[in-house]
Amino acid sequence: MSIAAVDTAPLAEASDPAPVLLTVVEAARCLRVGRTTCFALIRAGELESLMVGGLRRVPADAPAAYLARRRAEQRAA
Repeated sequence: MSIAAVDTAPLAEASDPAPVLLTVVEAARCLRVGRTTCFALIRAGELESLMVGGLRRVPADAPAAYLARRRAEQRAA
C-alpha cells in the first residue's frame, strides 16, 4: 500500500465499529501532524502506544488524551 493510499483511506467504513487501535499514520492524521512528529511524540512518552506483534499501534483515545494534557499544561503556564 502506498503512502498516498494510506493518506486518502478512510479511518472506518460507515458500517464498521469504531477502531480501538490506530496506526501511527492514522494517529498523526488525527493530531494533524506528520508521521515523523508522531513517532517523536511516541518516543518521548507523550503519546501512548504499544506493540502488537511487530506493529506499533496507538490506542484510539490516546490522541485526545495527549491533547487534553497539552491544553492543561498551557492553561497552567
